[in-house]
Amino acid sequence: MAVNIEMPKLSDTMTEGTVVSWKKAEGDTVEMGDIIAEIETDKATMEMEAFDDGVMAKILVAEGGKAPVGQLLAILAEEDESVEDAIASAGSSATAAPAAEAPAAETASSAPATAAPTVAEDGTRIKASPLAKKLAAEKGVNIATVTGTGAGGRIVKEDILKAAANPAPAAAPAASAPAAQMMKGISPVASADDQKLPLSTMRKIIADRLLLSKVTIPHFYLHVECDASALMSLRKQINSQAEVTHGNKYTVNDFIMKAVINACMAVPAVNASYAEDHIVQFGNVGVSVAIAVEDGLVTPVVKAAQTKSLLQISKEVKDMAVRARDKKLRPDEYDGGTVTVSNLGSYGIESFDAIVNPPQAAIISVGGIFEKPIVKNGEIVPGKVMNIGVSCDHRVVDGAVAATFIGEIKKLIENPALMLV
Repeated sequence: MAVNIEMPKLSDTMTEGTVVSWKKAEGDTVEMGDIIAEIETDKATMEMEAFDDGVMAKILVAEGGKAPVGQLLAILAEEDESVEDAIASAGSSATAAPAAEAPAAETASSAPATAAPTVAEDGTRIKASPLAKKLAAEKGVNIATVTGTGAGGRIVKEDILKAAANPAPAAAPAASAPAAQMMKGISPVASADDQKLPLSTMRKIIADRLLLSKVTIPHFYLHVECDASALMSLRKQINSQAEVTHGNKYTVNDFIMKAVINACMAVPAVNASYAEDHIVQFGNVGVSVAIAVEDGLVTPVVKAAQTKSLLQISKEVKDMAVRARDKKLRPDEYDGGTVTVSNLGSYGIESFDAIVNPPQAAIISVGGIFEKPIVKNGEIVPGKVMNIGVSCDHRVVDGAVAATFIGEIKKLIENPALMLV
């Protein structure tokens, strides 16, 4: 029996991927564990591993082609199975010729049927018989929504026939659709001197998610100015000692991260997420760190951050930043974020308002440290001032709660020794 090789879900936000390269050609022998392709997701370029033995019978999406999660990419035949039999058993969609430049949605819709996915939206594998998968593709049934009645919850032929006879009601249009349609009607006129740059998978996902966030999440913004003099003095002392011990040099962002983590523990209502009929308040703090890469922004997560020391946080962020720029982060390193920190201080930015990173309820924006006059003990003296902002989802966080939260961050920045006790 042929094995369908489908676009895997390699990150929590991935909806489609791009086949960067195939490591196996048609006719090549494939063993379980072999790397068969490189896939570009919204976060990074990752290797795709084979989970079965066989022969690469047919490649359906060429290098450079895009496909949604679950779409058929290639067909793996058993050792004693002919290519023709493998393609026939995979379903009629296997004969559709892929177009490297065509959008994934158009490619899928042009085929007479689409192979049923074997990976659910949460990344778990769907258990279904080959006949059930074929019937689902032929009848247009989303197999991910079908409840299996076979052994161990396996989806069988009768389950698909029942689902086809009782189709689920069509989903309501996405909230962002009107805005997207309006934007489509506004196209700048290109001249001979202009360049047309195709959207990478990462850039497209960033655009879609940020539009969705701004359209569907009621944002509000708060800012405070912090006197960073004590923080800079403590950092200097610690780094002097660090040079003769572990050698790790602490950044200002390390201290900001620690302040945010402590503030989340002090004001847990911010460390939460909106879930339609309830709010999830997280027991652990997962800090998503915004890291600029060549084609956009990635947000790997420092997990269970409240359990980690300043040194552990500093080393982990440095390591993730290096691997993010080399596209070497693992899919699981993007999971578990409950709050995001975005720091543009190194770019000379004084203050800014960030867009909430759904499904989180808050993102902290960090500006640079600038020398300004401040008032101390009734006198104007030179000071080092830092602007901290927080953008919140008003469905989860009220103004007073956000004010308490950002006030806690300010207190810790101006009294940095409190972070270390």
